[in-house]
Amino acid sequence: MSVVPLNPIPLKDRTSMVFLQYGQLDVLDGAFVLIDKTGVRTHVPVGSVACIMLEPGTRVSHAAIRLAATVGTLLVWVGEAGVRLYASGQPGGARADKLLYQAKLALDDALRLKVVRKMYELRFGEPPPARRSVEQLRGIEGARVRQTYLQLAQRFGVKWHGRKYDPKDWEKGDVVNQCISAATSCLYGISEAAVLAAGYAPAIGFIHSGKPLSFVYDIADIIKFDTVVPEAFRIAARHPEQPDREVRLACRDIFRSRKITATLIPMIEEVLSAGEIEPPQPAPDMLPPAIPEAASLAEDGFRSR
Repeated sequence: MSVVPLNPIPLKDRTSMVFLQYGQLDVLDGAFVLIDKTGVRTHVPVGSVACIMLEPGTRVSHAAIRLAATVGTLLVWVGEAGVRLYASGQPGGARADKLLYQAKLALDDALRLKVVRKMYELRFGEPPPARRSVEQLRGIEGARVRQTYLQLAQRFGVKWHGRKYDPKDWEKGDVVNQCISAATSCLYGISEAAVLAAGYAPAIGFIHSGKPLSFVYDIADIIKFDTVVPEAFRIAARHPEQPDREVRLACRDIFRSRKITATLIPMIEEVLSAGEIEPPQPAPDMLPPAIPEAASLAEDGFRSR
């Protein structure tokens, strides 16, 4: 049975994400806490965070998962350095009417093409070539992406041998690929939180398909070259000792300064509206009661390390 968030803080008012490792997440004395091996408790402002990334070494109690679901905070289980997403919770779940709306757009070839063309336009700032199929647009997009990687490498003076990485072996990739993987992992996490918060299904994609996070990849790819990927190249050019940590902190600052969480949901609705069919409207009893804007938190950008 899914837990419906009770009076949650709107996504746009939340800290984007936090990363936790090496501890037990639990609810003690009504507080959401991370307890390390020495018994030290660190308070996590769960209701004011959009997404909590759980790295290896974390355990989660039933009470903690229930509280996260109640306040609408997404829990995502990731690999070492966040390079791979294994699983995620689902705060509130996709709404049936929105899921059917999304599925109708994805299953109708003509409607799907309209949505894909809108994604292309938002990503590249220009309309896509006329009379092209989804597969052809995917190929054009891939070529432009490869060219963008090359241009960024030249801009930041980074040696580039292509996008090569092994999710199962973090150390195998070169520094720039490690930085890109860490950056896109951050972006996918917050994008998944936005998709779920908007009431849609992460798996029903338009450009991507057949993966649990297909729609998340669709949405994140629209903005990744305007946000996190250039920062990954900039950090890689310095040859940092801890590339994943530096990239994550930089992504946190980007998400905060550019208010990414406040722009993702409107962008999702804009993309889907390109299908030109009537979107679902929430019934009055589905709207959450109004709550004050979230106060700024001293814990903004909190990390467990």
